[in-house]
Amino acid sequence: MKLKNTIGVAVGTLMATASLGAMAQGQGSVDTEVFDKYYSSASERDLGDGNLLGGTLGYYLTDDVELALSYGAYHDMRSENDTGNTNIKGSLTSLDAIYNFGQVGAKLRPYVSAGFAHQSIDNADGSGRNHSTYGDIGVGAKYYVTDDLYAKASLDSMYNLDAQNMEWMAGLGVGMNFGGGSKKAAPAVAPMPAAPAPVASACVDNDNDGVCDAIDKCLNTPPNTTVDATGCAVTVEAVRVQLDVKFDFNKSVVKPNSYADIKSLADFMKQYPKTTTKVEGFTDSVGTKAYNQKLSERRADAVRDVLVKQYGVPANRVSAVGYGDSHPVASNATEEGRALNRRVEAGVDAATVTVEQVQQ
Repeated sequence: MKLKNTIGVAVGTLMATASLGAMAQGQGSVDTEVFDKYYSSASERDLGDGNLLGGTLGYYLTDDVELALSYGAYHDMRSENDTGNTNIKGSLTSLDAIYNFGQVGAKLRPYVSAGFAHQSIDNADGSGRNHSTYGDIGVGAKYYVTDDLYAKASLDSMYNLDAQNMEWMAGLGVGMNFGGGSKKAAPAVAPMPAAPAPVASACVDNDNDGVCDAIDKCLNTPPNTTVDATGCAVTVEAVRVQLDVKFDFNKSVVKPNSYADIKSLADFMKQYPKTTTKVEGFTDSVGTKAYNQKLSERRADAVRDVLVKQYGVPANRVSAVGYGDSHPVASNATEEGRALNRRVEAGVDAATVTVEQVQQ
């Protein structure tokens, strides 16, 4: 079979297949090819040149990298010494990794390849078969006639690992890609026009409290009255819890009789989770300013630790600060007054809301 006849039949077959539907290149696609390669054996071997006719099945691991398995049979090969074996038979099986240059969908994609091959061929003298293993590298190019049908030219250099000599092949082929993940982008579809927004019904608010009469549960609210979402008046009342913990002279240890008051403050803060407090420590006037400042800070920290570690108030809601002897609440001239000044204070403010519904 001549080269041009082989390629002509293959092109006709693949063109017919291409008409069945749109294909795609790229990662995940399968590459099928038929080829006819001119084979030139090493001068050391008693083999003439011949043709290798066969096919390739490849799979694209990525858009550019392909793994290909090929099989071909030798034709028109004769012994150079014409020992009587005028038509030497054989085959070549190869496995190659191929890197394709250029973008998926380009008309021309050059490539390089590398792999291994096994040759099984009649000995020139007709006695048995010769088996050889090759390491091969190649170059070539694919020209895409359509998005997925291509013609290919190749040149392969083959090193016989057993005989340690070089051989080469040059060939033409046609192939087609099937499937794959890299497809041409679909044409953009114009978005559907948005549906017109519904027209809100008119809001009637006879008492001008900002709540439509249709949902207003208190229709006769007096002017300038604060209302809730249902149109009813609300009263905001401030509530406060205060803490006053006393300490022994020159001490920063919280006494047992103060724990109940600290717990009451903690319970209040848990009831109103958005509240925070500042724990403030103080001393009497006995001692130096610097010493009293440190002592007041230790007292504030001690109460804060009880709130946080024992009663579970989040640490980010409680701060502590010491003021030394700078803010007495009683005279430091008497023991009774000094006892009142050895203290820690804290206060928490919260707001309660009462809804006053007007009878309709």
